[in-house]
Amino acid sequence: MADQRTQDAIRRKARSESLLEAQGLPVNRALPLIGVDDGERPRKVEEIAYRALCLLPISGRGCGLEPEDEAWMIQNHGLTAHFTPAEQAYIKDSSPPDPIRVQFCWHFESAWVLLWALGYVEEGLSPPKEVCDVHRAYQMAADRPGGDFLAEAKPVAFTEILDQADLAYRMHWAVRQSWITGEDLPDDINPSIVYERNYALNWLIEPDVAWDDVETDT
Repeated sequence: MADQRTQDAIRRKARSESLLEAQGLPVNRALPLIGVDDGERPRKVEEIAYRALCLLPISGRGCGLEPEDEAWMIQNHGLTAHFTPAEQAYIKDSSPPDPIRVQFCWHFESAWVLLWALGYVEEGLSPPKEVCDVHRAYQMAADRPGGDFLAEAKPVAFTEILDQADLAYRMHWAVRQSWITGEDLPDDINPSIVYERNYALNWLIEPDVAWDDVETDT
């Protein structure tokens, strides 16, 4: 099993590197494999669902979501006990600094990844160029009250999550390398989307790591 897992990871790495090269992005062939560590394994669907549900009103607050809609989402899905310490602090802050507000607004991209992992984004993850459909993301939860959101989830295979995690990891390195060298990124790469995808996908494959503690080292 371990040998098969390694072979799968090698093929995964090669596919990601080919995609990056096709986009004109730098490739670091020394980066480690994704999917061979014993700590990399699926999270429970319920945990993913609650994390996605928490991210929607939290990110929506920074993107203009009406307070009553935020309160409805939190109450309707019973989210209060599922917010992280950082999210709880943000909720309690009636006037957060703009950088913090913007940071949380970008979490819509992380929520989109989790919605994809739950099977709600049937078309898959598109190239990280355009921001996700914020209204559609919110409605995916708003249209499914109570336990319907979890009950109607059709999670994608863990191998698909590993494939996307591998690509996001290597793409995130390429983005950072471009910052260091001062080279322009291709027009179809949005660094903020890449960061959020890498963050969410790392969380998805490392179930022992809390959301606030996810690392995105490359």
